[in-house]
Amino acid sequence: MTDTRLAVPRHVGLIMDGNGRWAKLRHMPRSFGHNAGMNRMVGLAEHARELGIKYLTVYALSTENLASRPQEELDGLFNLFRKYFKSNVKKLLSRGAAVKIIGDLSALPKDIENLLKNGEAASPENAEFTIVFAINYGARSEILRACNIAVENGKKLDFNGFENLLYTGGIPEPDLIIRTGGEIRLSNFLAYQSAYAELYFTDLLFPDFTDAEFDKALREFSARERRFGNI
Repeated sequence: MTDTRLAVPRHVGLIMDGNGRWAKLRHMPRSFGHNAGMNRMVGLAEHARELGIKYLTVYALSTENLASRPQEELDGLFNLFRKYFKSNVKKLLSRGAAVKIIGDLSALPKDIENLLKNGEAASPENAEFTIVFAINYGARSEILRACNIAVENGKKLDFNGFENLLYTGGIPEPDLIIRTGGEIRLSNFLAYQSAYAELYFTDLLFPDFTDAEFDKALREFSARERRFGNI
């Protein structure tokens, strides 16, 4: 049930940090933490949809993660997608939600790329809720890609034209970005889009970030005055 004390943002960005550390505290492999994080993400997406949030963008794999993480850990993460992505997408689609993927999928294993693209292609238009997966995503790479497209097109762009060249073209800017895990930075996530987003940081590791903790972040968001540069 929606908490009437909450100002529900239209778009929330979520940096899901701390899965590996959560597993280490339990003397388990990092893959155990990623599995717990995947389950928490699915539950949180459903909660966000019930609250009336229209877009939830989750930072699933950064360009830096893909370049620097041990192959064993990446293989474990890809296996999670193979095991759970299709079934969870079906569940979301059955409830009228949509899936969108942002990032450079060409660097992923081909079957993972196809899995993600198929999930996106099966999504309905004009869905009431969209979960956006940022996979092999980096804000600097996204901006550079958009600039190169503009150069190739030989056009001088205004803000709207440039924003339509980003991966997130057609998606409203995030109102709130939440990061779990205790780090206080955006780590190359939605840098352009988050110019006026409210930021919320928590020490909780992502698998411990419950629906109630999500609501706590929304209550703090509700208490803030958003001026967008005005007095």
